[in-house]
Amino acid sequence: MLLHLEDVLTPEELRHARQVLEAAAWTDGRATAGAQALAVKNNQQLPQDSQASRELQAMVRAALNRHAIFFSAALPKKIFGPLFNRYGGETNHYGNHVDGAVLHSRLTGERVRSDVSCTLFLSEPDEYEGGELVVEDSYGSRRVKLPAGHALLYPATSVHRVEPVTRGCRMASFFWVESMVRGAEQRRLLFDLDMNLLRLRERHGESDLAVALSGTYHNLLRMWADT
Repeated sequence: MLLHLEDVLTPEELRHARQVLEAAAWTDGRATAGAQALAVKNNQQLPQDSQASRELQAMVRAALNRHAIFFSAALPKKIFGPLFNRYGGETNHYGNHVDGAVLHSRLTGERVRSDVSCTLFLSEPDEYEGGELVVEDSYGSRRVKLPAGHALLYPATSVHRVEPVTRGCRMASFFWVESMVRGAEQRRLLFDLDMNLLRLRERHGESDLAVALSGTYHNLLRMWADT
């Protein structure tokens, strides 16, 4: 499931993130690449243990915690990151790759299974040319370039890439989610049920039908969730 999340960051948070990132010290993104990614990765990254990174990680995590659609779609158990990258100039692309299945944090020692990948755009689309996130899914290639503060959720199992940035600079945050519900099809069913329940309540209020379907949702979650 590819899902566009709107307004993950507030305008104030976005302005602050941009100020921090524009003043930060960036390093070669290949320093954290695995063997497969090393050959195709050409960008810059914020060191995970830098003060700037720690501050912005806390901000993004707080934003995710209050975003109901993110929770419904990802059903997060653990989050790896968020991390931050920059594309532009001579370091301007990331070729086709698949994210590692299990990510190991050098800072905390924690291991996180990557069920869902997420890119949170921090640059406006008119600030750069190229730089589309291209995700290969069962319906073909999806080219995505979202407004700053918006995010894309997509399966971590997907082959994906970032097209070369030919003008300007593209900054983004990226992270992975280990979901309470491991199966993608089960997560999709729960998300669809949750969204339809939301629409039902908006149209008809808290009805007996909404209560019954809410019970079905939670019973399925209880059956499938690993907390």
